[in-house]
Amino acid sequence: MSFDFSNERVVLKYLANALPDGCAYIQGSLDYPDIKGVMNFYQMPFGVYVVYSLTGLPTQEGKCGNRILALHIHDGSGCTGNEKDPFADAGSHYNPSGCPHPEHAGDLPPIFVNDGYAFGAVFTHRFNVSDVLGKPVIIHSKPDDFKTQPSGNSGDKIACGVIRKM
Repeated sequence: MSFDFSNERVVLKYLANALPDGCAYIQGSLDYPDIKGVMNFYQMPFGVYVVYSLTGLPTQEGKCGNRILALHIHDGSGCTGNEKDPFADAGSHYNPSGCPHPEHAGDLPPIFVNDGYAFGAVFTHRFNVSDVLGKPVIIHSKPDDFKTQPSGNSGDKIACGVIRKM
């Protein structure tokens, strides 16, 4: 099957009729129990289309109360951890090529929180869905600064979900 990626309607029509190739159900930590969501991964001919929908995200008071949060795929074994880091077993950013941050394969664009909700989509050729199955997706407490090594000074891990085959 051939795709014209310059025509967004072709891509959207394809996705409307396709089941995701991978999916992560996102759950917040004990400190952020209201965070819930789903992240779907669609393998396309030239990369992966990632779509997420999240609720219960933290906000802050005031006119500028909507936050920006970092989003990364990590290379660990799951969403377990310890009292200090509830998702310690998520490991570090998924980075099979040894690239500097923010060029890790698992570095994704930030989440823009809107009154506790977020929806986002990104197309990436940094990995295939099969590469990230079993890997955890992490939402961090702060925005990624896109320069600090190795993780962009993105704060605590506040939510996690493991990418599973559909």
